[in-house]
Amino acid sequence: MMNDIQNVGEELIIPPEKLVFIPLGGASEIGMNFFAYGYQGKWLIVDCGIGFPGDGLPGVDVLLPDPTFFKDKKKDIVGLVVTHAHEDHIGGISYLWRDLMCPIYVTPFAGELLEGKLNEAGLLGRASVNVVEQGSVLDLDPFEVEFITTTHSLPEPNALAIRTKVGTVVHTGDWKFDSCPLIGEEMDIKRLKEIGKEGVLALVCDSTNVLSEPSDATEEDVRKTLTELIGQYPNRQIAVGCFASNVARVESIYHAAVANGRDVCLMGRSLWRIDAAGRATGYFKDIPEFLSESEALERPIGTVLYICTGSQGEPFSALTNLAAITPQKNSVYFGADDVVIFSSRVIPGNEKAIALLQKRLKAKGIKIITDKEALVHVSGHYAGDDLQKMYQILKPKIALPVHGEAMELTGHKEMAEKMGAEFAFALENGEVIALDDTPQILGEVHAGILAVDGKRIIPLDAEVIKKRRKMMEGGSMVATIVVDKTGQVLGEPQFSSFGLLTADETHVKQLAESVKQSIADLPSEQKERDDLIDNATRTAIRKFLNEHYGKKPLVEIHLVRI
Repeated sequence: MMNDIQNVGEELIIPPEKLVFIPLGGASEIGMNFFAYGYQGKWLIVDCGIGFPGDGLPGVDVLLPDPTFFKDKKKDIVGLVVTHAHEDHIGGISYLWRDLMCPIYVTPFAGELLEGKLNEAGLLGRASVNVVEQGSVLDLDPFEVEFITTTHSLPEPNALAIRTKVGTVVHTGDWKFDSCPLIGEEMDIKRLKEIGKEGVLALVCDSTNVLSEPSDATEEDVRKTLTELIGQYPNRQIAVGCFASNVARVESIYHAAVANGRDVCLMGRSLWRIDAAGRATGYFKDIPEFLSESEALERPIGTVLYICTGSQGEPFSALTNLAAITPQKNSVYFGADDVVIFSSRVIPGNEKAIALLQKRLKAKGIKIITDKEALVHVSGHYAGDDLQKMYQILKPKIALPVHGEAMELTGHKEMAEKMGAEFAFALENGEVIALDDTPQILGEVHAGILAVDGKRIIPLDAEVIKKRRKMMEGGSMVATIVVDKTGQVLGEPQFSSFGLLTADETHVKQLAESVKQSIADLPSEQKERDDLIDNATRTAIRKFLNEHYGKKPLVEIHLVRI
């Protein structure tokens, strides 16, 4: 018995009278948000997002939080509540709903996007999606969940006031204070103040910008800058890359283009999805239909502005296509003196991909403008004193930073303590904390990462991914060895390598001799065992390649005994 919790094998037994919070994703990284609240034997999930793999995960399309914790708890999940429609909060639902089988609660804009994702996954009509308005209160016994309007870079972001008999937890989602949002409603500060006066047991809060420099820049400032920039390049083709889900930015780019007499074309499927969802829920109502690429090609050069996906250097994206050296049939082509504006921030892990894309664009003579040269991007997350202001409004007893890596979570924790939080915890994914007047970490549960690898979902530490990474880092070698019944090598070993051996025949002959000698040195009784010959061959190959090439490749042995 430890802290009222029993450990049975590796399973953590959680007393039902405890209100617990468990980050299963989003507390060790920025993105992949997946949070669980447990009380009286029931579970409430907040958000189910995706993460994006870096260069070190070849072939992996998307990262997902591992829902194994809920394997035997599906019937006890009262709901999955979505704070807003960004991929790192909503993108995992279509992949993981079969593992959860619970009702989903979303506001209209997020609902439109989710419907498309569920349709693609063959889940439309199976998953129970409940669309609720901002400001709604849900009775998800033993939880009451109130949606509180906040401001972010897309429509309908929400904080959640999660009430139980133990106390109220405010879960912020992504947010910033913006007194004049260009799309959507203002943050409901009045309601936040009322909740703060009622008393807040714990604040689960975004940590994305906790280490960022203060900034007073707004989306309206970005709109003004874009208008001025576009006006500086008449008669040139101009493309602006941005996050597809940044609806406020798309609208800003449109108005900046129109102010300079340009029509606007969308390039990229995700932008068209956002456009459809926005129009279906009442946004873009004063904006005419955007041009398709084929329609834009019929317009005179310099009269169209292109809004493009691919600002993070994604392969096969619209911006990547603009970097093509030769014109493609029925496609927009950018060349010398054309302009590409990157109206987005660099997501950690994408630095190399973005730098490569920008290098390719510059090599064609295209002018590049980023947020280093002009105010073409502001964050959708808080900055400066906003976080302190949130703590002043809510005055939580317990601070639980999320949506950040270790540095952000630790910085947030230290700031919360300075702002008067009695307790502050920088949790890691999987840690279970009981929330009451004396909060305590009770232990850990499984919280892994899954990889969407083509058409399958596998653990990130699966052997196939480990081997693929090893191939990428050190190359690969396949050796075919033929031996007789006594273990005598017949003929010459054959080698096939990828990204490793040169055409130096001397090295190939030396490697063959090393392999034959390693097998010959085995005692007679060991030569009768295939596994021991395999091990000896593998060791000889790895030693030779490390000595001559400084590499530790993936090695596969094909042993044929005749």
